[in-house]
Amino acid sequence: MSGSTITPNQALSALYREHHGWLQGWLRRRLDNADAADLAQDTFVRVLKARNAAEIREPRDYLATIAKGLMIDHFRRRSLEQAYLETLASLPEEEHPSPELQAELFETLQEIDRLLNGLGAKVKRTFMLSQFDGLTYPEISERLGISLRTVNNHMAKAMEHFCLVLA
Repeated sequence: MSGSTITPNQALSALYREHHGWLQGWLRRRLDNADAADLAQDTFVRVLKARNAAEIREPRDYLATIAKGLMIDHFRRRSLEQAYLETLASLPEEEHPSPELQAELFETLQEIDRLLNGLGAKVKRTFMLSQFDGLTYPEISERLGISLRTVNNHMAKAMEHFCLVLA
């Protein structure tokens, strides 16, 4: 549009028209068709929410960066779902939760995974031993071969992380 400024909607529309096909093809080389289509759409939804389409200088790099993050989340979710389904399959049929409860449980697992994401491996291990295995700090110290002070530091880092994620 010569002589006038482009609106955010026009910038997003142009970005979509010019790069959606490329992005979907880029994703299709890494995923199946349905997942590629979904993640391409999710990528543009992120751009829409960021309201920055007019400011993007390297669109393909920008879109690929967003799509990579979405792919990581996609694979993590799939892996978590697979582990959950394997655990369910190992239970006797009469102990299977209702479909509604299964959905709730899986949603909770995803939230826990989201909260744990970003913790360093040692901090995550320390936190999980404390909160999921019920070990005391001295027991964690002994099991991991680290000092009690390090256990305290790891737990403080985990709590700080959760406060930041939840804020």
